[in-house]
Amino acid sequence: MSVQHRNDVSTSFASASDNSVVGPSVTTLPDRRTALWLRRLNLTAFRCYRSATLETDARPVVLTGPNGAGKTNLLEAISLLAPGRGLRRARLAEIQRRSPQENAPTGWAVAAEVVTRDGARALGTGADPAAAGNDNGRERRLVKIDGAFARSQQALGEIVSAVWLTPQMDGLFREGASARRRFLDRLVYAFDIAHAGRVASYEHAMRERGRLLKGATLKGSGPEPAWLAALEETMAGRAVAIAAARREMTARLADACAAGVGPFPRAGLGLVGDIESWLAEMPAVDAEDRLRDALAESRARDAESGRAAQGPHRSDLAVRHLEKDQPAELCSTGEQKALLISVVLAHARLLALDRASAPLPLLDEIAAHLDEDRRRALFAEILELGLQAWMTGTDAELFRSLDDGAQVFEVEDATLRRVT
Repeated sequence: MSVQHRNDVSTSFASASDNSVVGPSVTTLPDRRTALWLRRLNLTAFRCYRSATLETDARPVVLTGPNGAGKTNLLEAISLLAPGRGLRRARLAEIQRRSPQENAPTGWAVAAEVVTRDGARALGTGADPAAAGNDNGRERRLVKIDGAFARSQQALGEIVSAVWLTPQMDGLFREGASARRRFLDRLVYAFDIAHAGRVASYEHAMRERGRLLKGATLKGSGPEPAWLAALEETMAGRAVAIAAARREMTARLADACAAGVGPFPRAGLGLVGDIESWLAEMPAVDAEDRLRDALAESRARDAESGRAAQGPHRSDLAVRHLEKDQPAELCSTGEQKALLISVVLAHARLLALDRASAPLPLLDEIAAHLDEDRRRALFAEILELGLQAWMTGTDAELFRSLDDGAQVFEVEDATLRRVT
């Protein structure tokens, strides 16, 4: 990646029927600042879990056990309580439990009781069995909120905000820009629920435009101008709104990251992209006009490439290690992970201060490559912000400094056992 840092940042949902319920050992919840935590999580036919129920209090949750035990599967289940495809971005069919040794329930489901500042809410999500095996091959995820079906996944965003770090994200700064855009967009969702809908609408219009241009090329005839103009109008409006939301989030995060968290490196953030640059120079309505004109002029080129030459789908998040004044992709693997943690903690603090709430951080194998000072700083920030962070690790000793500030569960062969 070639990064030019911009200082102005322009640049079936029934509860699982499991007789063994793993629950909290305390009846009085600690005084937490956060207004969001999971009190109960039920899984049915989800990955390695035939049926499981986990009950927790508001403290951070530590899941320990060997690799392949089912720890990450629990985090993935929680990630599906927020809009989107979850931390693995898996197809719905891949989530379904499959075991030749037993008759597993058909149709995976995740159900939860989530405590918010407005009280407890019942959430459920799972694959739509009616969509399985349909002619068009499309999958569909159903969502229930307080017992009633929701019109779309976006309704989950009004209740749950989740952000995650997984070992697969350790290369986020070295790989393509699409993963960084998804990472930034998830941070935006916590503050702007409508952002997810704008992104989906833009991508749909862009795909439709691409199909229209390609179809016209194959037929040897010109595409319908009015149809193209309508799609480009939609793309321009959504694109500028997407870019504006990303700019605002990046600017706020840049300020928060500059303050730093203990021994974690301070991260400098900026956006690289045409529309972001335009918004630094002109009103949003002028940026819309400019993009709409650019799309109209690039139809022939876009028909050949199969993709729009300009738009927020080409923007990138640029991150620097401020102390070293070095692009993140040139830092060591350990420094890159520390920078990611720094950004996630800054985001959680912003949300806690802005909304007196905070996201659910899902931190897979988070402590494995941190030294003791950074582990302690991470745990201290989680406790200070009152986050119900869900953390996994193969070595329980790495979480020892949390003492009774966290609840610990052992996971082995898809079996859960409370430790503390």
